[in-house]
Amino acid sequence: MSDEHRETGTGWPQPAEPVGPAVEPDPRPDAPDPDELSPLVPDEPPEGRAAESDDGGETVNLAEVAASVARPSDAGVPSPPSPSSGRKVSSAGVMIAALLALLGFTLVVQLKTTSTDPTLAATRQEDLVRIFSDLDSREKRLQQDIEGLEDSQRQLRSGEQGRQAALQEATRRADELGILAGTLPARGPGLAVRFEPGGKPIRADRVLDAVQELRGAGAEAMQISGGDRASARIIASTYFLDGPGEVLVVDGRTLTGPFTITVIGDPETMRTALNIPGGVAASVRGDGGNVSVEDREVAEVSALHAPLKLEHARPVS
Repeated sequence: MSDEHRETGTGWPQPAEPVGPAVEPDPRPDAPDPDELSPLVPDEPPEGRAAESDDGGETVNLAEVAASVARPSDAGVPSPPSPSSGRKVSSAGVMIAALLALLGFTLVVQLKTTSTDPTLAATRQEDLVRIFSDLDSREKRLQQDIEGLEDSQRQLRSGEQGRQAALQEATRRADELGILAGTLPARGPGLAVRFEPGGKPIRADRVLDAVQELRGAGAEAMQISGGDRASARIIASTYFLDGPGEVLVVDGRTLTGPFTITVIGDPETMRTALNIPGGVAASVRGDGGNVSVEDREVAEVSALHAPLKLEHARPVS
């Protein structure tokens, strides 16, 4: 056994040490120790610098080459560029990206909103046109209904005003007829005509003549009162009868003298009618009596007459 075999003690020949090219010392004063350099990783240039090729071509980033060599499992896959070699993102690019994202979101929302009704989404264009036409026709009909209702409302309001006016007129007419019929009391300007007997009693025909003259002068309501404060309403159907002594019968009610007729109307016109020559006042004075006329600013006719029940007369329709 050779000496070479004995030195290993294994019986196997000792492999010869690889003989590499001689490394010449670097003449640069700051050159690293050759023993510290890895035979597989080339020298890294200082940070921020790249090694230049001998032929003056493109610069090569030695750090990237070393990293690719140190990761054999990533062979064939290009390594990402270092942060220092990328471009900075500008604010305009960020704004454009945000606008594009907002536009996409708006389109998605619009598509979802449009597609909520599956019936309309699956409808043909001709059907959509027909639906739109039906909606338009319905709108026109509803507008016509609204106009008709507004017209009816105006007519109802006008009719209500007409009914109100008619009711007021009917009420006024009923009041007038009630005064003329003696069923309602009345008050207003007028006269108080007093008949005082003299040598002869006041006869019924004298009182009737006075009533007729007052009616002809525009009297609207009258009543006659006796000395005993009894009174009777004078209406169109009132009659006068002579009673025993100074008694006067008016519509079946007995009154004693002197008699006073309270009348509502124009005082001046009625006074003139009573004092005409040969009239009531002259006739009573001729019988020895006296007729005195007193103006009343407010003459009250409070005596009422029972409503008449018509047996034969009927209104003409």
